[in-house]
Amino acid sequence: MMLALEDLDVFHGDAQALDRVSLKVAQKSIVAIVGANGAGKTSLIRTVAGMHKPARGKILWQGRDIAGWPSHKVCELGIGQVAEGRQIFPSLSVRENLETGAMLERAKSKRGANLARVLALFPKLEQRSRQPAGTLSGGEQQMLAIGRCLMGEPVLVMFDEPSLGLAPTVVGEMLRTIKTLAAEGLTCVLVEQNVAVSLKLCDFAYVLENGRIVLEGTGAALLADDRVRQAYLGL
Repeated sequence: MMLALEDLDVFHGDAQALDRVSLKVAQKSIVAIVGANGAGKTSLIRTVAGMHKPARGKILWQGRDIAGWPSHKVCELGIGQVAEGRQIFPSLSVRENLETGAMLERAKSKRGANLARVLALFPKLEQRSRQPAGTLSGGEQQMLAIGRCLMGEPVLVMFDEPSLGLAPTVVGEMLRTIKTLAAEGLTCVLVEQNVAVSLKLCDFAYVLENGRIVLEGTGAALLADDRVRQAYLGL
């Protein structure tokens, strides 16, 4: 198993964000973590990324417990994150933004190859390489955020709300990109409020409510589950 969480508890002050969360992510799979706003999805991703320290539990990366590791060490393991809201550097050019992603030691020797890969995946970024990133459209900024993450040579990428604030046609394009990356061998964790789309895309999914995993199964099984259909799909 590439990544496993075991009985993870996370607090923000006195408020508990994650309550005994356990899940598994197999290599070269797409695993979706779905739930309403405030369910604890972003807290989960940030804890894996080393941005929050868990109070209890384990984060097993290829069998090694990395709970509480600082974020720069987590990145060097090959765990990447495409943050909610994209968080690009607006005053830097598209090319400069991409280059910041290659600053990890693990990525420096493959900088040229990864840049070629990103530009082939997102031709619009090559067309706008000298343009300030802040002048890009929302969809283009999301492409840039994904591209910058890929420049770090990750083997697993956590996508935090990649469809947030994007037009439906652009959302479809982003999710097709994630599917393409998974087909190329990248392991993907997809955190989304868009439950229907996520469950259609993923291999396996977990439903998070109030910091707890309440359901799990294949995407197809959860799409057919009456509890999911009523709570999240309005059916």
